[in-house]
Amino acid sequence: MTILEAMKQRHSVRQYTDKSIDNEVLKALQTEIETCNQEGGLSIQLVTNEPKAFDSFMAHYGKFSGVTNYIALVGKKSNMLDELCGYYGERLVLKAQQLGLNTCWVAMTYKKIPGTFEVNKGEKLTVVISLGYGKTQGTEHKSKPMDAVGNINPDSPEWFKKGVEAALLAPTAMNQQKFSLSYADGKVSAKAGHGFYTKIDLGIVKYHFEVGAGKENSIWV
Repeated sequence: MTILEAMKQRHSVRQYTDKSIDNEVLKALQTEIETCNQEGGLSIQLVTNEPKAFDSFMAHYGKFSGVTNYIALVGKKSNMLDELCGYYGERLVLKAQQLGLNTCWVAMTYKKIPGTFEVNKGEKLTVVISLGYGKTQGTEHKSKPMDAVGNINPDSPEWFKKGVEAALLAPTAMNQQKFSLSYADGKVSAKAGHGFYTKIDLGIVKYHFEVGAGKENSIWV
């Protein structure tokens, strides 16, 4: 499937089967992780066959079950870290969808297990992404209208409209879609709203916008 098809089909999944992920699928995902780390200057790590992180009260409270694989989004501390992790994390989420896997962004409802991934001095773990074969394909959530998040008007370029449309498919914290996209003079600006994890959301939204609009049109200001 294309990335746009993956965007439309992908929904958050919290319950997974015990089916092991095929080695070829893991290799393809690891290759994409290495590419994202190189491009984004990050230290994203894939954790497999590790059941303890999601075997806690908080994980069960968050209705997670069967999670033994996840991606740890780690990078050097900076004002841009959350946005970078959102951008490249969503790239990995959609790659996973293309590979036949299901995912869910996870902020708090997991436990850090020593020795499962590295967070070196000066680095920070932002969030993790659960990974595996879902018991279901998840549920579609309602989205805001396009003009609620973008300055759409009759003169807006078609690529900008497509970018906003793709951005509305982006997963955001509590599905609140606290972001705005503006077009002026051939350039696009993206702003995060107020609240928890909105900078991570902004990175996710930017990746979606670039896929929908075409990266050649995504000149950010």
